[in-house]
Amino acid sequence: MKKRILPLVALGVTATLGLAACAGDSGDSGSGDGADGEGKTLNVWIMQGTNPDSTAFLDEVAAAFEEETGAKVEFEEVQWADAHDRFVTSIAGGTTPDIAETGTTWTAEFADAGALLPIDEYVDAEDGLRDDLVEGLEVAGTYDEELYGMPWYAGVRSIIYRADIFEELGLEAPKTWDDIVTAGEAIKAAHPEIMPFPVPGDAEFQVYPWVWGAGGEIATLDGDTWTSELDSAESQEGIQFYTDLATKHGFSSAGATTWKETDLRDAFVAGNVAMMLSGSWTPNAILEANPDLEGKLGAAVIPGKDGDIAPSVLGGSHLSIFNTTENADLAWQLVDLMTTGEFAEKWADETGYFPGVQSAMEEALASTDPLVAPFAQQMVEGGASVPVTPNFGAVQAKKTTNAMMQSILSGQKDVETATKDAATEMTELLNQ
Repeated sequence: MKKRILPLVALGVTATLGLAACAGDSGDSGSGDGADGEGKTLNVWIMQGTNPDSTAFLDEVAAAFEEETGAKVEFEEVQWADAHDRFVTSIAGGTTPDIAETGTTWTAEFADAGALLPIDEYVDAEDGLRDDLVEGLEVAGTYDEELYGMPWYAGVRSIIYRADIFEELGLEAPKTWDDIVTAGEAIKAAHPEIMPFPVPGDAEFQVYPWVWGAGGEIATLDGDTWTSELDSAESQEGIQFYTDLATKHGFSSAGATTWKETDLRDAFVAGNVAMMLSGSWTPNAILEANPDLEGKLGAAVIPGKDGDIAPSVLGGSHLSIFNTTENADLAWQLVDLMTTGEFAEKWADETGYFPGVQSAMEEALASTDPLVAPFAQQMVEGGASVPVTPNFGAVQAKKTTNAMMQSILSGQKDVETATKDAATEMTELLNQ
């Protein structure tokens, strides 16, 4: 099977957009009759931890849904850090909610466990909805050729940089790997107090764009057998370039070896970082934390080895319906209300994420905002997924990629040895 399970996101938009930014019906997507919800209540889990305060938004959704159907909605916010264990426990005990936000790497796992309802019939009953789904999220929500997760929102990582420092030094946003090194050397010389491009060792999704940008892959599927390709020549080249930013060029620090993405963001907010990979949802958070950076930020797509766009992990969430629900039709009505039309656009506006349906993305795709447009281009032309398999959760739990990175950054292993060890472990975990 072709390397990247998820093809690059194709939204069918015009080329000019290249210059631009995780089961009823609503009036917006318009299917037929809605379910009668009088006297009924839906229980819904929404993740919290990286999302902004969503209380007002969810209250508005609940009010609109009750007016439309007569049913009440009880939203419960669950911390991302605790969510997976809570899902596993509730699935085992048959105490799952009617609907829950499921991260894109979890949907296949829960579907494989038999906990989710397929929603293809609902989606296909809505006029034009199937073709309106963002392809990357649809693929990530599909398991064994059935759709179990309705695309809700997505985010993608690109490069965020200090535009004021680049302007001061006469630098342009990097378009190639060589540009990153050239800019980093100039920043290092002019501002030795600033890390030009830190390499966080505990940030898995920061690694894969360099693998893909060199033509490598995380893993491939042949029949029923997965094989990790982190040790291919192409993958090794990408990982070598990325780790060299720290070990060869000195653009990072020893402390960054154990950093998570949040640590990287905090260092950027503090003014200690000039370039970093970060998500489309972070510019607003950065400016909120440090208003002095207003007007001093820039964003750019991640360059591949040869100057094209390196794919970046398209993260985000689905809304999934659990098979314990007694009100599947009503549950779909709420899912549809939240993921299409007015509420899809409102959620995107409030969070900085991208909607899960193309029709709600028009504003973002047409944007000329320098902190929106590059992320839109990255998503359209370079959105990709980790292997879509229930077992990838085991890879993440084992921190296979993170351990590989830390062994290289700390000097314990060279790239060849570290990638071979990681590939062996990943292959074993993917085929359990």
